Amino acid sequence: MTAWEVSGGARAVPPAHHGREKLAGPHHGLDDPVPFLARLEHGERDSLLRLGRTIRYPMRSVVIRQAEPSSHVLLIIHGWLKVTVSAANGYEALLALRGPGDIIGESAAVSGRPRSATVTALEQVEAVAVDQDHFTGYLQQTPSATLQLLSLTVDRLRTGDHRRLEFAALTVGERLSGLLLDLARSHGTVTDEGIEIDVPLSQLELAGSVGASREAVTRLLKVLRDRGVIATRRRGLLVLRPDLLRDSGGID
Repeated sequence: MTAWEVSGGARAVPPAHHGREKLAGPHHGLDDPVPFLARLEHGERDSLLRLGRTIRYPMRSVVIRQAEPSSHVLLIIHGWLKVTVSAANGYEALLALRGPGDIIGESAAVSGRPRSATVTALEQVEAVAVDQDHFTGYLQQTPSATLQLLSLTVDRLRTGDHRRLEFAALTVGERLSGLLLDLARSHGTVTDEGIEIDVPLSQLELAGSVGASREAVTRLLKVLRDRGVIATRRRGLLVLRPDLLRDSGGID
């Protein structure tokens, strides 16, 4: 997909997914189910995009770095990125995934504070960068867009609350199984073999999302493979039996 499109209030489907069925289900995943650009009216969206300049980032490049003082926002046109935070001991936690139509960096632009997280391209990314002054001026002149940004912020806070509850109440195996199901719902395509999760996340990144060590996640993935629940691919995972994945919380 070379340009952002809006399709019924959700992300447009990339050409590679045409003719493939998406897995339905409730959403508690790492990405925004309705991205920011899809929440705006057509004219509001065009006005915002015209304020910025197009930037392209290669795969695995750092787009925004935690604690840096930059304050522009990025509107994602093509590609997926991961949002991570690092602790003093070097542990990296995966907070979110952001893709076409999403906004990145709005917190620093609005608050004027340093970046709270690092954003890294998982593949080649195209985005529109809007300077802080232009973005805040746009929000002042477009109250409906400001309300949509507030609505997005509330949705992200609710997702964060849900994940904190999972960390307190579920085992690592249950959290990993839930994450794989969420990724299958939000980023999976149904193929003849199973549900292909086409977001290129490493085992270390999966571990950072569920609050576990890489070794623990590697062991749990092996158990799921041995049980015929998943299969590994070079750039992703294949969920063979989502029904068993829902019942695999006892894999710890």
